[in-house]
Amino acid sequence: MVNGEIILKAKGLKKYFGIRRSISEVLARKPPRYVKAVDGIDFDIRVGEVFCLVGESGCGKTTTGRMIARLLPPTEGSLLYKPTRETLNKIPPGYADKDGYVDLSRKLPKKLDKLLRQEIQIVFQDPFGSLNPRMTVYNILKEPLIVHNIGSTESERREIIYRALTEVKLTPPEQFFERYPHMLSGGQRQRVAIARAMILRPTLVVADEPVSMLDVSIRAEILQLMLDMQKGRNLSYVFITHDLAVANYLCSRIAVMYLGKIVEIGPTDLVINNPMHPYTKALIAAVPEPDPKNRFKIREVPIKGEVPSAANIPPGCRFHPRCPYAMDVCRREEPPMIEVEPGHYVACWLHSKH
Repeated sequence: MVNGEIILKAKGLKKYFGIRRSISEVLARKPPRYVKAVDGIDFDIRVGEVFCLVGESGCGKTTTGRMIARLLPPTEGSLLYKPTRETLNKIPPGYADKDGYVDLSRKLPKKLDKLLRQEIQIVFQDPFGSLNPRMTVYNILKEPLIVHNIGSTESERREIIYRALTEVKLTPPEQFFERYPHMLSGGQRQRVAIARAMILRPTLVVADEPVSMLDVSIRAEILQLMLDMQKGRNLSYVFITHDLAVANYLCSRIAVMYLGKIVEIGPTDLVINNPMHPYTKALIAAVPEPDPKNRFKIREVPIKGEVPSAANIPPGCRFHPRCPYAMDVCRREEPPMIEVEPGHYVACWLHSKH
């Protein structure tokens, strides 16, 4: 259940990747160039909320998720995370502010870093690539228990693994203990990956397109499983997807990303039913029509061209080269994020005074 307490705050979050320069560029003393994967975004996530990041491939949503999971350090900005009360009592002085938030963008002591990694877990897109092919399911799930010193005996750990597999509907669990990832179906492998993330009892889970590589027939099962676990444990999810139909089914709030920026953010029903940004409208127009009467009707997507390179971002509004409503101000200045209705924000000059 969503409450008003914020578990994660992102402020001015950026992630730049340096581009290797040629010898001629070095000799000419040309300045370094960067791929601006994430270029200054702000958002917050509440306890018990499913927060969704949507957008085309290359928009920066996966990079954002990896920064939250502490797999990538931010170039600039802050990620303020509020640990559980138990973890707060173990944090050394000076690493948590007066409200109990820890900045994940800072270099933290190993002991504190380990505590936070237990509370923030990630489910990757490709279960076959994220599971060790040389380890059995039992050892895959036992490894995080060993790393975080959970379970004092082998029988206790076996019981925890048994419950974890039962929770993700891999039953009877004993039949899966000695199997390797290649002996499982795609859906079963993703269930193991979910069990590995959930076995540490995290409070915040980053789900990076967890169903995009699965058969359509089992996607709904995996989504419902994740939703049931989220409600049962009051988890907070950062759900990353390019599929607005999935976002509409699962998420309570949506942030639409384009070329490293959030262009629209708000409650799911407002963003889906009343989109304000031309890019959001185009994403919604691209969703297939489920009505059989319209199965031969192709809706026009009101944008053109390709996404510009993140190493050469256009000036002003970065969407203006593809926008059918682009004005002169769009080519000169970047639009501010404004509130168009309660809780619904958009960065577009069509809705800003200029």
